[in-house]
Amino acid sequence: MTKLHEVHVYRGQYIESSHQVHIAVVSAEGKLIGYYGDPFRLTFGRSSLKPFQAAPLVESGAIETYGLTQKELALFCASHNSEDFHRQGVKDVLAKIDLEESALQCGTHIPRDKDSYKKLIKSGGELTPVYHNCSGKHAGMLAGSLKKALDIDHYRDPDHPYQLEIIEVISNASDYAKEKIATSVDGCGLPVHRLPLYNLALAFTRLAVPNLWANGSEQRKASFEKIREAMTKYPEMVAGTDRYDTDLMRVFNGRLVAKVGAEGVHCIGDKDTGIGIALKVEDGNERATNVASMEVLHQLGIGTENAFSQLSEYHHAPVRNARKEKIGEMIPSFTLKRI
Repeated sequence: MTKLHEVHVYRGQYIESSHQVHIAVVSAEGKLIGYYGDPFRLTFGRSSLKPFQAAPLVESGAIETYGLTQKELALFCASHNSEDFHRQGVKDVLAKIDLEESALQCGTHIPRDKDSYKKLIKSGGELTPVYHNCSGKHAGMLAGSLKKALDIDHYRDPDHPYQLEIIEVISNASDYAKEKIATSVDGCGLPVHRLPLYNLALAFTRLAVPNLWANGSEQRKASFEKIREAMTKYPEMVAGTDRYDTDLMRVFNGRLVAKVGAEGVHCIGDKDTGIGIALKVEDGNERATNVASMEVLHQLGIGTENAFSQLSEYHHAPVRNARKEKIGEMIPSFTLKRI
């Protein structure tokens, strides 16, 4: 069977590369209403599941106990650039829970924000865990574990009570049995969860409109409401400058909650329609993710002409050379199958 390629990369007028995409679109009632490729492809949600990993923290009462802010809650859901305000946010959380930066077990890497990295090099400093794009998530897990009086030295172990609670949250939100959720290790050392795209999309319907979740507990609905509000009110904390998730949530002004995941994963929940969207670029190349995501929104009629104009470079993404000249673009080439 011939594989279809849904995002084409043009150099000039010629297709140089192509990417295959799998998409699931789910209604607030849990019906698969649109798809492309395999909507049930088993997929590691990667960082797109961070909002759900923050739920145990919210439900523990840690926000009230430690005086955590909405900005900090958004940071717990972040794959951030490690800009100054991201790093300071993590440090502020650690100060509130009386822990040192060494308590973070995420490791470190060169930050996406190159200005921060240049400043660090010039100062003669070294990369530390706050520079990791997942440091906010780790800080949140430490706060939640402390509130629950759990061991914090092994908070990232798969059998740690906090991690087991996260699996319960993901299972509950996605209607996917706990025993079916396979786990492995994410880039930051925490467990990562594998489930069908349909169920990832379903989870994002619950995040977007928890009040329409027929079987959700009132506590769970309230925690999802707080998480969505924090992410959409402070989208710069979730990603950062010149990042798709930040710009998408800002332009849609609270309507969409969105979260990227590594290896070409992206998920969106629409507060107005209750629709959840999950997509996976088959080859894991993240350059196709935003293009496919924008095209799904376009075909579903989610968003105004003005919104798409503001986000145009994510929809038909320019390909540039080292001189920053546009020498091609990435174009979506697929049509959702409607049910």
